[in-house]
Amino acid sequence: MKRQIKRIIIIVLALTFLAFGVIGLFLPILQGVLFIIVGLILLSFSHSSVDEKLLKYINKYPKLAGRYSKLRQKLRKYFE
Repeated sequence: MKRQIKRIIIIVLALTFLAFGVIGLFLPILQGVLFIIVGLILLSFSHSSVDEKLLKYINKYPKLAGRYSKLRQKLRKYFE
């Protein structure tokens, strides 16, 4: 039961970050790309298909791999 509630909270939080990211793409105040990346990483904790797509993208652009892994570790510490 607790695990299910935690998963729902993570999904809602991920969708919120994704929504802010899309809004941030059009507003100069928000960092849209950053919000989208955080939202996708949070979503990848509960959906393996998103995780596979992110890993495919990271393998395509290896310069992002270090930053991605650091951010993922920080988020995993809080949400898992």
